[in-house]
Amino acid sequence: MISPTRSTESSTGTESGHPVPFFTQAGTFDDCWPDIERHLNEMFDRGKYSHGRQVAELEKALAAYTGARHVVAVNSGTDALVLLLRAVGAGPGDEVIVPAFSFVASASSVALARATPVFADIDPETYALDPASAEAAVTPRTRAVMPVHLFWQLADMGAIGALAERHGLKVVEDSAEAIGMRRGGVHAGLLGDGGVLSFFPTKTLGALGDAGAVLTDDPEIAERVAILRHHGRMGRTVDHIAGISNLSGASGTNSKMDDIQASVLLGKLPRLDAAIARRAELAAAYTELLSEVPGVLRLPTVKVRDVPADPVFYVYVIEVERRDALVEHLTRAGVGTEVYYPTPLHLQPCFAELGHRRGDFPHAEAACERTVALPFHPDLGLDDVQRVCEAVRRFYTGAAS
Repeated sequence: MISPTRSTESSTGTESGHPVPFFTQAGTFDDCWPDIERHLNEMFDRGKYSHGRQVAELEKALAAYTGARHVVAVNSGTDALVLLLRAVGAGPGDEVIVPAFSFVASASSVALARATPVFADIDPETYALDPASAEAAVTPRTRAVMPVHLFWQLADMGAIGALAERHGLKVVEDSAEAIGMRRGGVHAGLLGDGGVLSFFPTKTLGALGDAGAVLTDDPEIAERVAILRHHGRMGRTVDHIAGISNLSGASGTNSKMDDIQASVLLGKLPRLDAAIARRAELAAAYTELLSEVPGVLRLPTVKVRDVPADPVFYVYVIEVERRDALVEHLTRAGVGTEVYYPTPLHLQPCFAELGHRRGDFPHAEAACERTVALPFHPDLGLDDVQRVCEAVRRFYTGAAS
């Protein structure tokens, strides 16, 4: 496990008065760099920098880690969702049920697949799709339901799977944040027809830029995604220069992963479980220090399900009174924060044509008004956590300057 002393020294060196950034992975890269460099040198020696050998190795490594029968590496988590939706048959005239509280890509990916997002409310305890609200949104045009595994735990996949079976729906998991999360030993993204991973730099397993992957146990879905990611070209294309001449069997796009990002991820993946354990340690420290702070309305909890699940803390999100004023106070104190998410999806301007109004999904709207994410990453020191919590306490006890 990463030691608190080393993580502090390698990230911010948080003596009193030094800033605590919301995210950094400088210390992580110090540890991983020899392995990353080895993979990069292999890439340079081979001379193929996109869709090459490192990408193929990463697909195999991720399959081994997640247990997926098929992993298809692509250039972002968003494209992974778009291609997966297309691969399960979503398209013009279809509807896909999406929670109203998530990053915009959860719904914009549906629009990019030329289907229509249909919003449902969330469970206020887990921030994930509420199965009852989702069932109420089913129509004859519904093709799929998209649970989003947010922050630290899975959506209620037992109830969502039953809902999908009753109505003959596909289950497309937005598991972009969920690497390492499992239900009954089955990894996120493999609990329905397929799921995705995002390797955006802040993610639990982060690259140096955008990268993503599709996970599925269905060989037909995997083949469709693999074809679509490379201009619809059929046959072998990854690590195969001659594949550029393959016939195109579908109207695909350029969603290939580059080998620089694959090299970074190959260097970091062996340390993922240690990073997850460190995140759990940091989350426990936050919870202990914030448990009796006035003004803090809700701390993260893991909901007990009928099937045991493994939580993984991607971010540490709390609900608070006077959220925006707290954010300003923390910014002045040198503490970085992020708001997940300031506007619910049904009220985003890009979905105005769907005709939603404030009050349609009250749990999602309440979360948007009260949630804030505190600094959280494996390079964070336990003394940093204490400093953040003291700043929060000062705000709510009136001791803020």
